[in-house]
Order: sequence, then structure tokens, then C-alpha cells
Amino acid sequence: MKATQEIADSAHRRAVLMLLATAVLWSLGGVLIKWVNWHPVAIAGMRSLIGAALIALIFRKELKFTGSFEQIGAAVAYAGTVVLFVVANKLTTAANAILLQYTAPVYVALFSPWFLGERARGNDWLSLGAILLGMLLFFGDQLSLDGYLGNGVALASGFCFGWLTLFLRRHREESAISALVLGNLLAGLIGLPFMFQSMPDATSWIGLLLLGVVQLGLPYVMYALALRHVRAVEGILLPMIEPVLNPLWVFLLLGETPGPLALVGGAIILGAVMVRAMR
Repeated sequence: MKATQEIADSAHRRAVLMLLATAVLWSLGGVLIKWVNWHPVAIAGMRSLIGAALIALIFRKELKFTGSFEQIGAAVAYAGTVVLFVVANKLTTAANAILLQYTAPVYVALFSPWFLGERARGNDWLSLGAILLGMLLFFGDQLSLDGYLGNGVALASGFCFGWLTLFLRRHREESAISALVLGNLLAGLIGLPFMFQSMPDATSWIGLLLLGVVQLGLPYVMYALALRHVRAVEGILLPMIEPVLNPLWVFLLLGETPGPLALVGGAIILGAVMVRAMR
């Protein structure tokens, strides 16, 4: 019994580390998207097609398309998450898009008891409250009430992200890799009509390859694998350091300095996530 618990604890620790690594890789999106000169929906579609090819190549022996409710649900939620987020960035500010997409933990905490039989705990709600406060401070001077359509699309992206987490967690006994491949193919199909309006240059193709492999393919594989060993609420809370890391890369590479409120908000987010990870 003790040995079994130690194995479970070890798997849980590895899952937490994978979630943190996932957030780091996701956060490269802002810098890499700036690198690519192409229509944003075309970028989202091509990024997903490259990600699908990578995942299918590495995990070809695990692929099994059953058409189950969980597999199809995860695929649709995944495509909605990645495509709607790109569209939201075009229709509203990047700060609005990120903040509203990260309403996803609220949906996970609310629906987990009914959908997964996993009740959110008191410290989950405390962590979520601290992180949302930190995000409001972090993006405070960039938030805007303009772009109602974009804000609505960003909320829809957050809703899809929440349900992606729920479906992947419920799908944990099967290979969630197949659901990710389906989701990427669906996102690629949505982006396909926009790819023929113009073609990216050679430099942009390098950015697209990095987006598909490093920023999308690998982290979503780690995310799906980690959700086998953590509760859905944990799985959505720990990657919430991504919005802080995204402008950090922009600062390091492009020299854009965040303001004092952003630094305070970022410290709150990082502190809340690190405390949650340690616990």
C-alpha cells in the first residue's frame, strides 16, 4: 500500500513539473506569432497542422480514433480554444484576450463535480482568486471595454479551454493523444481557406515550425499526459503563469518594459502558482 502511494506521489510530482514546463512553452506564442507575417487564422491553422504531424509521428503506435464522446468533445474544444484565441487577438487587445481566456479555471471548478466527480477544494478557490486578482493588476493599464465582439470571442475561447481540460481529464484512461491529433486537424481545416490568400516568406516558415513543434505540439502532449495524474482544477491552475511569462519574453527579446502594477500582479500570480505547486 505504501509503495503504491509513493508511486502515485511520484507521478503527481512529475505531472506538476510537466504542467509548469507546458506553461513555459505556451508562453512563447506571443513572440513567435510576431515573427510570422501571415493572416492570424492561417497561422493558427498551419501551426495546428504542424503540431498534428509531430504528435502523430511520435505517438503513431498510440493513435486510436474511437469516435467516443470524450474524444470528439476534446477535439472540438481544442480546436475552439486555439482558433478562437487567435481571432480574439485580432478583434480586441491582447490583454483582454489573455485575461478572458483564463476564465477557464472557473468553468473547470464549477463543472468538475458534475462532469468528473472531482470537487474543487477551498485552497483551489483561494488560488484562483489570488491569480485572477494578479491578472487584473498585471493587465490593468491595457484592459479596455472596446471591442465587445472580440471580448465575447475571448470568453468563448476560455470556455473551450475549460472544457478541453475537463474532456482530457475524463479521457485519461484512453489515449488522449488521438484527441489532440483530431483537434489539430480540425483547427487546420478551419484555417485552410486563409492560407491561400498569400504565402509566408522563408523566415516566417521558421517561426511557424517553432510554433507548431515547440509552442503547440510538445506542450499539449505534456498537458494531456499530466492530466492523467492531477485533478482537473490543478491542471488548469498551474499553467496560469503563462500570461506572466509571455510579456517576459517580449521584454527580454524586444525590450518592452512592464509597468509597476504589472510587476506587482505578476508577482502575485507567480507566488500563488508556486505555492499551489509546492502544496
